[in-house]
Amino acid sequence: MAEYLPEITNDSVCPVDAKEELLNECESIWQKMEECQSKLKVQGGKTLPKSHTRLSLLITRVKALQAEYNQWQKRTPEIISNNPEVLLALGKEELQKTKNDLEMVLSTVQSKNKQLEEDLKREQQWQEEQEQVVDALNRIEEEMKTQTEQLSRKRALQQLQNKMSKVKSYKEGLLNALGEFLGEHFPIPEKGGSTKKKKSFEKPAVELITLHEILEILIHKLMSTPHDPYVTINDSFWPPYIELLLRYGIALRHPEDPNRMRLEAFHM
Repeated sequence: MAEYLPEITNDSVCPVDAKEELLNECESIWQKMEECQSKLKVQGGKTLPKSHTRLSLLITRVKALQAEYNQWQKRTPEIISNNPEVLLALGKEELQKTKNDLEMVLSTVQSKNKQLEEDLKREQQWQEEQEQVVDALNRIEEEMKTQTEQLSRKRALQQLQNKMSKVKSYKEGLLNALGEFLGEHFPIPEKGGSTKKKKSFEKPAVELITLHEILEILIHKLMSTPHDPYVTINDSFWPPYIELLLRYGIALRHPEDPNRMRLEAFHM
């Protein structure tokens, strides 16, 4: 805006005659204003009749306002001076004031725009930082989820391993207790009383196995091949032990082959 306004310098000074003429006109206008003011004072100083004082005052004010209104309607703008040099000087002065005001407005607007640009940059930077924080938090959340899943799997696997270890320990304890019980109450057939009747020089054709070993064979067969749990009875199986297992329902014969038997599925 400032570059389109002409530069107005203080070198343009109106002549002395124009100044004097302007001063004279101002003094004349001032005298007229003083005369009007004195007339108003004289009219305002008159005492109104006591009766209807307020109404008369209002009517007077209405008339005065109406007269002033009519005067303003009839009045045309008066030119201070017809001297072109005076008008030129006044125009330059007004233009200079307008230019200064516009330059001030332009400076204010530019300063405001600069401040707004700085605020915008700060807001954009803050937004980028917040987006980075959100991205970092999302990554941390994903990592935590993955770690939690891994920890859950590890914990579940560890618990399962602990349970398996406890089951194995319990199984070994049961097998040891069973072995001790069977070894104490059901010894090897050669050491039993029935073998004492035999002659000392007679030896069995096949070495007999203990009841504990028979049960281990039946259990292993049932657990390893549940679809075919039957075991063939051979000469190493002492018949009294076989009859004992069958009589008390611990083992069952094959329905078609009496030389085969299986352990009763107590876990089913």
